[in-house]
Amino acid sequence: MKLKKVQIDHFRHILDSTPVDVQTDVTCLIGKNESGKTTFLEALWRLNPANGKPSLDLTKYYPAWLEKRHRREGRELEEHAFVKATFEIDDKDERHVAKKLGDGVLTCTEIVVSRRYDGKLICDGVTVDDSKVTNRIVAKLDLPASFQSRANSCTSVEALQALAIAIDREGETESAQSIKAALSELLGKSETVHRLASDTLIERLPKFFYFRDYSRLPEIVKIRELLQTAKEDLDLDHRTARSLLEMAGAESDYLLNPDYQQRKRELENVANALSQDVLEYWTTNKHLRVLIDITQRTENVSKGQTVVVDELHVRMYDDSHMLSLPFGERSSGFQWFFSFLAAFSEYESSKDSIVILLDEPGVGLHARAQKDFLRFIDERLSKRQVIYSTHSPFMVQPQKLERARLVEDRGIKFGAVVTSDVLTTDADTLFPLQGALGYDIAQHLLLGQHNIVVEGASDYIYLTVFSDYLGEQGRASLDARWSLVPVGGADQIPTFVALLGIHLDVTALIDSRKQGNQRLTKLSQEGFLKSTRVMPVGEIVGKAVADIEDLFTTDDYLKLYNAAFGKSVTVEALTGNDSVVSKIARFEGVDRFNHNKPAEVLLRDRTMLTMLSAETLENFDKLIQRLNRTISGA
Repeated sequence: MKLKKVQIDHFRHILDSTPVDVQTDVTCLIGKNESGKTTFLEALWRLNPANGKPSLDLTKYYPAWLEKRHRREGRELEEHAFVKATFEIDDKDERHVAKKLGDGVLTCTEIVVSRRYDGKLICDGVTVDDSKVTNRIVAKLDLPASFQSRANSCTSVEALQALAIAIDREGETESAQSIKAALSELLGKSETVHRLASDTLIERLPKFFYFRDYSRLPEIVKIRELLQTAKEDLDLDHRTARSLLEMAGAESDYLLNPDYQQRKRELENVANALSQDVLEYWTTNKHLRVLIDITQRTENVSKGQTVVVDELHVRMYDDSHMLSLPFGERSSGFQWFFSFLAAFSEYESSKDSIVILLDEPGVGLHARAQKDFLRFIDERLSKRQVIYSTHSPFMVQPQKLERARLVEDRGIKFGAVVTSDVLTTDADTLFPLQGALGYDIAQHLLLGQHNIVVEGASDYIYLTVFSDYLGEQGRASLDARWSLVPVGGADQIPTFVALLGIHLDVTALIDSRKQGNQRLTKLSQEGFLKSTRVMPVGEIVGKAVADIEDLFTTDDYLKLYNAAFGKSVTVEALTGNDSVVSKIARFEGVDRFNHNKPAEVLLRDRTMLTMLSAETLENFDKLIQRLNRTISGA
């Protein structure tokens, strides 16, 4: 099953996160230090932890300033569900239930699972077709005709249970026992069909693997203790060390073999396997090699007795400097990356369903290494769902803004909140996202020869989304050489073109206006860009005044507008012959509304593309073809 939504309620300084949508692959939590990112991940980890035994101590995690007040109000805080998650049921889950209850019994597509402070796991939303289960039981019964007829009329398991009690009272103990045995065989220890279905789905609930910045591989480990201790009893650091050996397929018989040659061969095999895996994603220094050794040390125990302790040592050898250093003396960024790779390896090939939670991954990594780790997420981790937190612009992918969720602490009254609406968040919280976009734009300007300059975020979103969608349909998509550059408003386009248009190939996509484009016309006359590279939107729809939103039919754009603002505006309610955004603003009685919000709806829910008319798709098809024709050499 897939995680769809998460809600954290009264855990540390999150009072109510409200349901947060989770991507099917990667979700990125962006926020300042102490904003609530770690709190969100730690609460979710406790829903069904894969590693470690996290505490559920209410006195530690219930908001301290509210605990006493809520107890005085008579609330049973131990029974409070601090984390609630919605999961989508897949075909494998349905088959798992069908093995116990029969085909077609499960009638829900989602379940909601929550964890309380007393440790109890609650599963809601499970619905079953009770009559199908009953029919399955009754079909296996061999009762006298009169009793069989009464059993056939039962439409629920509860009715069948009641029938068994009634028959028993009538003195037909054998028939009653036959019914009870059939019920017991099906339900087992579960009291109801609903409970059995819930318990069966809980068995398939994904587990949450949580890794934080300070989960590090110890430099020295007592290897016998490591191998002999049950995994669930190891702390996170020593569990990482255990995973490191399993990652390389290390055999304990060889590692602890007193014969030097056999032990050395196994250690070298471990080191080589680790080196290959690590350096595939550590491009900042390709000269590193892993060295592993085991030393023996005598330790005093009680009453003068001694014991030989085998210790695992990890060192890193740098070929370029011909120097080896203990693992703990490498950079903190490398230690983190190496430790995470070892810890995650335990779950990478597991058939169990795992959700990966990363708290500030790569915070000690150089920007280039952070890029490597993003590649690692996309190539290796995103086969499972990943939720990670960051405040680094280099850990945000501008091409995948739909992954972003903003975390902001709004004070003692509201607590920390999580939102996907990047338009209503304070500037400090938004800074990593802005930094990522700024860096991406700078890279395009420095490396991209061919640029389409657009006014703002909505133009950027519409062009990229429609280019992807139309390309998948075998229609026009933006030439791969293009870089899209939003410059922050129509007034900024002439300045951008004046500064860089003479050095780069620039096409300016602009809203059509009866006035306001004179500066671009003048720049064209002065040779900064060809007139054919000034692309007014109105050319596509045949209007003198048009915005990019006018490429939609009015009905299509209202679908996005209504979804974005929770409205129900109709085409008939709008008046005038000007642009659709002007008509809506006039109807709402405002000078202007936020044009980015409808675009963001399309970015996050691309299924809406299938609801758009042929006319809208044709308009964007024409625009993309027209833009492609302006590229040099096209």
